[in-house]
Amino acid sequence: MPKITINIDNAKPFICDEELASIQKDILKIHDQIKKGEGAGSSFLGWLNTPSTTEYKLIEKINNTAEFIKDNSDIFISIGIGGSYLGAKAAIEFANHSFFNNLSQVDRNRPEIYFAGQNISSDYLSDLIDIIGNKRICINVISKSGTTLEPAVTFRILKELVEKRHGKDEAKKRIIVTTDKEKGALKKLAVEKGYTTFEIPDDVGGRFSVLTPVGLIPIAVSGINIEELINGASVYEKLTSDGNFQSNPASLYCAVRNLLYRKGKSTEILSSFHPSLHFLAEWWKQLAGESEGKNKSGIFPASVDFTTDLHSMGQWIQDGQRTIFETFLLINKSNREVKIPYLEDDQDGLNYIVGKSLDYVNDKAYKGTADAHKTGGVPNMSIILEDRSPNTLGQIFYFFEKAIAVSGYLQKVNPFDQPGVEFYKKNMFSLLGKPGA
Repeated sequence: MPKITINIDNAKPFICDEELASIQKDILKIHDQIKKGEGAGSSFLGWLNTPSTTEYKLIEKINNTAEFIKDNSDIFISIGIGGSYLGAKAAIEFANHSFFNNLSQVDRNRPEIYFAGQNISSDYLSDLIDIIGNKRICINVISKSGTTLEPAVTFRILKELVEKRHGKDEAKKRIIVTTDKEKGALKKLAVEKGYTTFEIPDDVGGRFSVLTPVGLIPIAVSGINIEELINGASVYEKLTSDGNFQSNPASLYCAVRNLLYRKGKSTEILSSFHPSLHFLAEWWKQLAGESEGKNKSGIFPASVDFTTDLHSMGQWIQDGQRTIFETFLLINKSNREVKIPYLEDDQDGLNYIVGKSLDYVNDKAYKGTADAHKTGGVPNMSIILEDRSPNTLGQIFYFFEKAIAVSGYLQKVNPFDQPGVEFYKKNMFSLLGKPGA
């Protein structure tokens, strides 16, 4: 059952039906191209069928590994950067308790979960090691090659820590490796040491890999039902097989954002009204930015957290340059409800909303904001998620993957490469004195 709806009413004043009809034809052609496995980067289309082709034995192996980690560790660390980090982080923040690591061990019934290898900070890693203390630890290092600087350096340090803490033989059980099927430094090490190993599919790029073992292992460790997650993604795999707007909300989203881009709206702001969506927006920023930002063009992806940022960035959005459009990402139903209590002297003047839930107030804040921004010249649309379930999460992951892939082709770029990322690496390695750099 689809759990995502889209509302483009506040974008309609800025685009016309003829434009939508025209771009619909282009999107249908791209869908046909993708189905045939054609187009730039077509060797990286494995994510298209990941939900429907994920075998139960893989889910079972991941769940068994997660169960071992749960029973044998107090701290679990996922080591990765970019697509090897953001998807899992987004999922854990979306579907779990807002203060997951701060819950008691009894209430959480899971190890504390941390992420490393996404930066090169002495303070961050030292502080993380302080948190580990004398606790039992398991780690999952995620890298196709094993030589990406940030996770490789972090793994070198944390591997040594695990071996000192638990001994080299026991460490072999506590180090999980997600890497290339056949080659690379990390694969070689995993074979030598006998680590439990999971494969990164050859035909799935990092930013499209959340529904593979790259994302599924940390997600499973957090207690999220990964089978339900995959089932949700399968819903949108089927729903988006046809590029028609009437049946495919992802195509409609793709169409509107590209029509606005053609009119000079070069920045898309993903605005959420729920804290659990913060890292989903971070994941989306990498997905969109790395897929579209090429050939001196592409929609710039930005994000804000409302209502927090309404007291800061809200001013710029309302009255700043009119080069932006906005996509609101909303959750229809929270996990819990808090109502506003009665105060006898009404010193804060809020008795007029006594008995209303915080979600009720939040919804009015969203509607007031969306209307104000439209009036201020900011086209906006809304993507509404039914709830915070794993099924809904799987649907929105696939929704964005399909929409951004098609969007990249609309902008006539390869959505699956990232040549610009290599420039900083080349300069960095030269400055570090790497042999051959």
